[in-house]
Formats: sequence, structure tokens, C-alpha cells
Amino acid sequence: MYVAVKGGERAIDAAHEWLAEERRGDPQVPELSLAQIREQMSLAVNRVMAEGSLYDPELAALAIKQARGDLIEAIFLIRAYRTTLPRIGHSRPVETSAMRCDRRVSATFKDAPGGQVLGPTFDYTHRLLDFKLAAEGEAPVARQAEPTLAPTPRITEFLNRDGLIQDEAHSDETPPDMTRQPMEYPADRSTRLQALTRGDEGFVLGMAYSTQRGYGRNHPFVGELRIGAVEVEMEIPELGFDICIGEVTLTECETVNQFMGSKTEPAQFTRGYGLVFGQTERKAISMALVDRALRWEELGEENVGAPAQDEEFVLAHSDNIQATGFLEHIKLPHYVDFQSELELVRKMRREVEGSMKEAAE
Repeated sequence: MYVAVKGGERAIDAAHEWLAEERRGDPQVPELSLAQIREQMSLAVNRVMAEGSLYDPELAALAIKQARGDLIEAIFLIRAYRTTLPRIGHSRPVETSAMRCDRRVSATFKDAPGGQVLGPTFDYTHRLLDFKLAAEGEAPVARQAEPTLAPTPRITEFLNRDGLIQDEAHSDETPPDMTRQPMEYPADRSTRLQALTRGDEGFVLGMAYSTQRGYGRNHPFVGELRIGAVEVEMEIPELGFDICIGEVTLTECETVNQFMGSKTEPAQFTRGYGLVFGQTERKAISMALVDRALRWEELGEENVGAPAQDEEFVLAHSDNIQATGFLEHIKLPHYVDFQSELELVRKMRREVEGSMKEAAE
């Protein structure tokens, strides 16, 4: 007979103490500070903020430290903390067209007005281990580029002027907030984009990659990828006008996709869109590809049964916190459930053995 393991609260307290010891590591090694994590592991911090739906680099760094570098656990911590925060108002939609770009590239137009800005990127590195980083020498200093005040219009607007790309519909209606309202299917595009922004980067990347391999007939070009700071404005009723309450760093991607047209629409390009906190360009591009794949019905295209075209499959399985909770709960005690299953299997075996014995007689 299987019996429950005993220990209870004492065992749990001991596990917490052991976890704290493991988190700290060798006491002879200097402890990581939040500033070090925030400044030197910024891409990890950005991912935690994006999938945790809370823009706060300091708290994201704290979550990463507490989670021992497990980013999904850190995202879980941020999501949980986010639920405790009061809501004091709503900001205006951010104007990404006014972004101060640290990086702005287009794969469709070489001589884009405003110029191409490579920015800090791994794209042109050799992917070789740099052992100089282990020497912990002086901090590198980048060449100072001349500041530019040149406008950076959206690349897709040049196609839009000639009617070569689908015009995006604009609405003044407040979109639903999926953090406060349960998601319903079919979901509108705004809700889908919210879910993809919060979705697990690896999952969204896998879905995007599947569209490139032919599961969804989705051949994209990166019309524009931009990373930079935008102002967040909020209306103050007592003042009667908007004020800037801060800045956030965003990554925005617009893809240009082929579209054959229909009986009512001429052949033109269509768009996919991604917008994510921080410098998270792989996620933003993936999001744009999946967004475009999910628009098949809206554009009157055929559903070829590709995974990325299945709205419920994509949105219901992209959230790594829901997935983690459902997956990891199976390692917690299920003694009663297992006992009932065990007794059922034993009963079935006895019945089969009895039948075999009768047949033999």
C-alpha cells in the first residue's frame, strides 16, 4: 500500500531555507546587485517586463534575482505583483511615430527617409565566445554618433500612399483589457495582439517559424523594425490637458506580406504588427508574423489548417504562466487520485485474470 510522505510545514520551511541558500550561491563570490542585473542583463529584464505586463526594470531585476535566473518564474512573480497594484487612470495611446530611435532598420527599402540605424544588435557579430569578457576589464565605450533630428516616417506609409498596402482601420474605441476581462473566442485583433505580447517568446517564435516554413502561406518582409523611447502621456482632468508622466522603451515591428487580392480588393500587400516592451526584437518580429497568420479570415483567405492560423490553439497555449501552472501542478501531491487509479487498475487485472481462469477451465 502506498502511503503519503510526511513532513508538512517543517519540510516546506526547510525547502525555503535551502532555496535561499542555493540562490545566494558561494558566499565567497560577490552578490549580484539589482543594478548589475538591470544594466548588464537588460534583455532578460526586458523579456520579464514584456511577458509580465509591467514596465519596471528595477522590479524585473528583483524578480530575476529571486527566481535564480529562471525567467518564467520571474515573469510569474511580476504578474502576481501586478495584480496588487491599484489603477489610477489610463494613459493616452503612445505615438511610436515620434519614437527616439536607437535602432531602425528596414528590409524593404535601402534608402529609407531618416536613414537606417543599426543600433546595438547581435546581427553582425560572429557568435564566437569573447573570452575578454571573462577578464572583467575596463568598460567598453562606443563611438559617439552625431545626433540627428531627421524625421523617421513609417516605411509602410510610402506603400500606403500608392494604395499598395492595406490601409489600417483606426478607431477611438477603448480596446478590451485581457488582464481584466476573460478572453472569448473569436477574439478581436486588439485582444490577440495583447495575448501575443504577453505570450512566451519561444512559443510565439515557434509559431512564427512554422509560417515561414509553409504552414500558413505567409511570406513576410520586415517593412520596419524600430526600437527606442516614447513618451507616455496622461490626461489630468484638473488641468484640462495632457502631461508626460514618463518614457518607456518599446520595440515595434511592421511586416509587409503578400496578398493576391479578391473579387472586391485589388492585389496589394498586407501587414503584420508587433509591439513589445524593451528591446525585444525577436519577439516583436515573431508576433507580427503570427498576427498576420491569424488574420486569414478577415482577409478572405483559405484556412489551410496551419497551427498558426488556429486562433484558439495559439492564444490558449501561448501564455507561459498558465502553461507552467498546469504543467507543474502534477509534481505536487496527488496521493488520493493515484490510489483510486491504482485500485482501478488492480480491479481490471483481477477481472481479466478471472476471465482467463474460467476460459482455461
